[in-house]
Amino acid sequence: MGNITVRDTVVVRQDGKGNFSTINDAVAGAPNKTSINSGYFVIHVAAGVYAEYISIDKNKMNIMMIGDGINKTVITGNRSGNDGWTTFNSATFAVAGQGFVAVNLTFRNTAEAIKGQAVAVRNGADLSAFYNCSFEGYQDTLYAHSLRQFYRECDIYGTVDFIFGNAAAVFQKCNIYVRLPIHGQANTITAQGRSDLNQNTGTSIQECYIKAASDLASSNAGTKTYLGRPWRHYSRTIFMQSFLDSLINSAGWSGWGDNTTLSTLYYAEFNDTGPGSSTANRVRWPGYHVINATEAANFSVSNFILGDNWLPATGVPNSGGL
Repeated sequence: MGNITVRDTVVVRQDGKGNFSTINDAVAGAPNKTSINSGYFVIHVAAGVYAEYISIDKNKMNIMMIGDGINKTVITGNRSGNDGWTTFNSATFAVAGQGFVAVNLTFRNTAEAIKGQAVAVRNGADLSAFYNCSFEGYQDTLYAHSLRQFYRECDIYGTVDFIFGNAAAVFQKCNIYVRLPIHGQANTITAQGRSDLNQNTGTSIQECYIKAASDLASSNAGTKTYLGRPWRHYSRTIFMQSFLDSLINSAGWSGWGDNTTLSTLYYAEFNDTGPGSSTANRVRWPGYHVINATEAANFSVSNFILGDNWLPATGVPNSGGL
């Protein structure tokens, strides 16, 4: 982490030795509508398992939440679609406050694969960054809902559409672990939701590692795994400079039953490596492209989310270009 400006720091400890014993109380204590110039309200969440549903609304800006490490500070819930929750409201952790930063935390939804949609994190916070965090779920793990987002050196686990939404999001140097879905189901890593050609949204996956989680790696289920499928007509997703292991189906991408999307979507690959990276047998859709460096640069941190303007203040490391 680089230099950051801190306005105030509070500590959450379950043993009562901090300022607060729950994360929700600490969030409630954060000031409303602060400018980034006044610094971050830092919430240090000590190691422990926090069974809390957390929602940080738009008034709570410039909160930085720091845990003691992945699998040490864990925020957990188990809401799912099968239990009557909407996908939107199933989130264990939801944030909409501009300038949110999370570091060294695990976000978990323990609803099993059989329970359907079950979000660990829903992020609608503009200029938000997650660094060294883990997102654990099955279907719909990470709802990158809207606005500009950055993820660096995070672990993301899931099965179906588990990185989805309509943000302008860059994932850099993350580990994407594909789990074993329910019997007969195919895995789709992304389901980007761009619904209009004029929206400047998309999912850019750069220098990431895409691998099978242990349950999928050890199964003989013959599960098919795809890079993504079009949740909306203008779905836009780019995998670049990433390692794609052998679990990726040679076709690369999957449809959603509506062939009209195949000419309006934008799916691209650039300079990926690994046994699943060959584009020789990829889909032959009008909207699928193998791109060059000039085109790929449009989806970099500097160009796609204008990260040079706001990421330095977060202290989160990043690479601006290719």
